[in-house]
Amino acid sequence: MTYALEKLAEEKVFKDPVHRYIHVRDRVIWDLIGTKEFQRLRRIKQLGTTYLTFHGAEHSRFNHSLGVYEIIRRIIDDVFDGRSEWDKDERLLSLCAALLHDLGHGPFSHSFEKVFDLDHENFTQEIILGQTEVNQVLQKVGQDFPKKVAEVIAKTYKNKLVVSLISSQIDADRMDYLQRDAYFTGVSYGHFDMERILRVMRPREDQVVIKQSGMHAVEDYIMSRYQMYWQVYFHPVTRSAEVILTQILHRAKHLHQQSYAFKSHPIHFYSLFEEKVTLEDYVKLDESIILYYFQMWQEETDPILRDLCCRFMNRNLFKYVEVDPAKEYKTLAKLTHLFEQAGMDPEYYLVVDSSSDLPYDFYRPGEEEERLPIHLLMKNNDIRELSRESEIVDAISGKRRTDHKLYYPADFLKDDSINREIKEKIRKLLDIE
Repeated sequence: MTYALEKLAEEKVFKDPVHRYIHVRDRVIWDLIGTKEFQRLRRIKQLGTTYLTFHGAEHSRFNHSLGVYEIIRRIIDDVFDGRSEWDKDERLLSLCAALLHDLGHGPFSHSFEKVFDLDHENFTQEIILGQTEVNQVLQKVGQDFPKKVAEVIAKTYKNKLVVSLISSQIDADRMDYLQRDAYFTGVSYGHFDMERILRVMRPREDQVVIKQSGMHAVEDYIMSRYQMYWQVYFHPVTRSAEVILTQILHRAKHLHQQSYAFKSHPIHFYSLFEEKVTLEDYVKLDESIILYYFQMWQEETDPILRDLCCRFMNRNLFKYVEVDPAKEYKTLAKLTHLFEQAGMDPEYYLVVDSSSDLPYDFYRPGEEEERLPIHLLMKNNDIRELSRESEIVDAISGKRRTDHKLYYPADFLKDDSINREIKEKIRKLLDIE
């Protein structure tokens, strides 16, 4: 029997709070889970700084990756199996891509990427194609197999149906993280009838379609996603923690460029600071490493780095007010000047943060970003775009919601060493009682 078809002597199961059990029978999948690059995902939280808002949000990219794999396994083995539109030879490729789709995420992923101008999807492909344990396992399937897995994740693989299972507006990735994140944060918004959606999925040449009878379950899924973004993912307290995290990384990078003498030398950051990060450097990074430095930098002589690290580690976060940067730029300019007068560097202590989400959209010719819409399979076998049939989805299609918040350290307004008149002017501008 070839390695690609090899099964374990006995099925392995992971007990899972979302899917009850995650089943592994394929030797390739079991070997991939055992690689050091995949095990690294245990040390990277799925929701970054959200644990500082919802204390249960301690789950990892490892949990989520297994969940996405399980959903894909169920779709392929239980729903698509035997259907003429599904090529069974794509089974293992789909399972591997599902399992490995988040392999390149870094610690506190999105904040980390912004500061150091990195892309986790690029690193995912590098890990799959580079000198890694993951690559060694995939090479045993076939010489070109790692390339195929990377192409699925990069959305360039020739079989668009396989790509859509993992990356579309109703894919296994979203279906897992909505439910998993809802479970661990303790909210009810992210729950929807996944069992129903899986039962009404049908394979087509270039994407998964949904039987018309399952439309209401899809409506529920889209509204769940909308609620999760605004109630959990964009929660202002989580965003405050991300602002401080980002400012710490910016400050550390700036100090390194100024040849500052760190008490605790950031050796794991040097290649990032100098924009020469290698794959070997990158896979050594996880959140335990980052938090170690934040813990140690609470003792640094630089007052800004020391203060920001103390704030993050002890959850003394910034407060916020709603702001419209386009209309209130004069107010922001005045606040910047007052912060400077008060001895608070506005570059680090006065931050406008914006969040934006598009709950559902369909492809419009001429737009830069192609959005693969959700299609319904009608009773007469016609294919109809979801918003053409659903009044609920039509009402939110293409409607981007954006909000802006101004973050600042409220505690310094109680500091007796700062000029009282300056503090009063700041309070007035911030509309603080």
